[in-house]
Amino acid sequence: HVQLVESGGGSVQTGGSLRLSCVASGRMYRPYCVGWFRQGPGSEREWVATMGSDGMTTHADSVKGRFTISKDNAKNTFYLQMNSLQQEDTDMYYCAAQPVASLVQCSNPSFRNFGFWGQGTQVTVS
Repeated sequence: HVQLVESGGGSVQTGGSLRLSCVASGRMYRPYCVGWFRQGPGSEREWVATMGSDGMTTHADSVKGRFTISKDNAKNTFYLQMNSLQQEDTDMYYCAAQPVASLVQCSNPSFRNFGFWGQGTQVTVS
């Protein structure tokens, strides 16, 4: 069983930056995908970015060039660096993880089949 704990959310002014962290505990079998999603009140969950255990990344068009997903295997932690934040980036952000049969799934922007989720961390941009 894998547990995910996010941190790093907060309030920031437009144009500012934040780095979200997600610490994974438990055994994650390779290959796997890790990802970030966001959701506002009354809205559907929106995919933000995905990274495979091979390091390949995919980002949503809405954040491409501003947000970057990365990971530190030694710390069992993956990150979402968010730069040039806009008010429309205000949301609850969730990290997610899932072992997969093929890393090709991680590079598919439509991949949503994550089984492990964190509790969320709030990002507010004003």
